[in-house]
Amino acid sequence: MSGYLRRLATTGAAYTAASILSKVIAVALLPLYTRHLSLADYGVAEVLFAAVVFASIVVRLGLIEAILRFYYQEDEDPGRVVAGSFAGLFWLSTLAALIALPFAGPLSELLLDESAPGLMRIAIGGLWVLTMWEFMLTLFRLEERARAFFLTTILNVVAAIALTVVLVVGLDEGARGLLLGSYATGGVFVVALIALQWRRLSLRIDRPLLRRLFRFGLPTMPAEVSLYALNFVDRLIILRSVGAAEAGLYSLAVKFAQAVNVLVRGFQLAWPPLAYSIRDDEEARRVYATVVTLFVAACAFVVTGMWLFSRWIVRALAAPKFFDSWEAIGLVSTAVTLYALYLVLVVILGRTGRTEFNLPAAVGALVANIVLNLALVPSMGIVGAGLALVASYMVVLGLMYAFTQRLFPVPYEWGRLLRVTLTVAALVGVAELLTPTEGALGLLLRAALFAAYPLVLWLSGFFSAEEREWIERLRHPREVMASFAALRAQPSAVDGRIPEAYEVERMDEDLRS
Repeated sequence: MSGYLRRLATTGAAYTAASILSKVIAVALLPLYTRHLSLADYGVAEVLFAAVVFASIVVRLGLIEAILRFYYQEDEDPGRVVAGSFAGLFWLSTLAALIALPFAGPLSELLLDESAPGLMRIAIGGLWVLTMWEFMLTLFRLEERARAFFLTTILNVVAAIALTVVLVVGLDEGARGLLLGSYATGGVFVVALIALQWRRLSLRIDRPLLRRLFRFGLPTMPAEVSLYALNFVDRLIILRSVGAAEAGLYSLAVKFAQAVNVLVRGFQLAWPPLAYSIRDDEEARRVYATVVTLFVAACAFVVTGMWLFSRWIVRALAAPKFFDSWEAIGLVSTAVTLYALYLVLVVILGRTGRTEFNLPAAVGALVANIVLNLALVPSMGIVGAGLALVASYMVVLGLMYAFTQRLFPVPYEWGRLLRVTLTVAALVGVAELLTPTEGALGLLLRAALFAAYPLVLWLSGFFSAEEREWIERLRHPREVMASFAALRAQPSAVDGRIPEAYEVERMDEDLRS
């Protein structure tokens, strides 16, 4: 078990480090952006960013999800999977962008309730960029080349932010500057990555391979679309029912909730390759249950901080006109953690091959989200949208749990998960009822409550005997570094595939000796 956790931690840490650094840079610039953007400009740009992600999920038709599964199958050629999937995704994204361009005006009216064809054309170009960017990063994930993933991601973020600052602050381009800053630099990096990897890629359509990939991946696309729509429909409803300014506040709350998404993103990238590479079903069940417990505990720590410090975060990092965005930060952070749990269940369905069950679960959550947003947003604004988001993720989790437990039962550690939930609820409740909501005293008291989170878990009996031993070993840095050095010394792939458990037991014996 410890070997799987080390492996997940090593690759996940690199992915998370890239997210952390990129998000830190972006958040550090929020005081600058929010003083040069109106609430409406920020809201419009974020709606278009979300629309691009939504459209990219549709255009991919589940190909990236299929690659992650087929690349490791013994009866498939990894090189052929990479080349054929690139050709399919390249032509799909190019065709989609060319079809959408003539309709930029009507599409902008549909999304923004106003005609903005110039902004929409940039977003359509961004559709191609984002789709191909996701594919190129997937190549790094397949081989667990975490360092290359980290460097590529960070360089892209730095370049995008530099251009965005020039456009938004220097040239006062508003929403147009935000969109161009992201997608123009992204396009340059995509072209450069394609050039570097060209020997592995192809533009020739491999129909037999694509049929197999679509057979697996296509059923996942409607579900993924429906699920992402939870993060898209709410902004459209906010924009149309209470205005673009309120949409800007909600978008900023979502931006701050990226503190939790940093962990989720790293987990999302590292988890499928590890989960699919565990061949033995009983071992997979044990690993899945433990990973869920520890990951929820880690996310809950960050979520606790977002609930406790939301007011201070907004005061420090945004212009005063954006202050009310704090009201939704805790709710959106909670929803992000629930989304991470959904990712675990998606992989379990992928293991069974029954990906068609994704769709009814996601559609049920989408329907709940739309109904709740329409009912709550007009009267409660962004708080209503946050409540709707949390409730809809609980719906999808409930449905996915029912499906997966029938197909591939996992012995989840409900007692430990309950301890985490009660700890977060108690700390946040005490803070809201008994501590000030502003000033140095309120900040110090809430910081003390935040720091108490691991202690409360420890005293509640959350940690197992093995985990307590791991924590004790953290007091000996040399042993920890030796462990990670041994893991890095293992090959990341053999014949294009992940080696079975990296000879975990042998490594553990060597480390102990």
